[in-house]
Amino acid sequence: MANWKRWLGYRWLVDNMVFFLFLAGLAIVYIYNGHYADKVSRNISRTSGELKQMEYEYKTVKGEILLRSKESEVEKAVAPLGLKPLSAPPIPVTDSL
Repeated sequence: MANWKRWLGYRWLVDNMVFFLFLAGLAIVYIYNGHYADKVSRNISRTSGELKQMEYEYKTVKGEILLRSKESEVEKAVAPLGLKPLSAPPIPVTDSL
């Protein structure tokens, strides 16, 4: 019965205080690491969602640009300005010197 008092006595606690502080430090680092991992995971998830949204936007804009750059679409766009496509091939300009 007196044997357990020797193991849990004041002197034993004082002698092992450095070890207990080390364990407490490890526990703090472990908890911090868990919180940090959750934070990084949330950031990755949010960034992934933003990237998907930007990819969709890029594809939409690219499709619109490809559609608007067609010759027929360009003709429709410049028709109110009075511009019409050439009916004859262009004439080369040469230097008269």
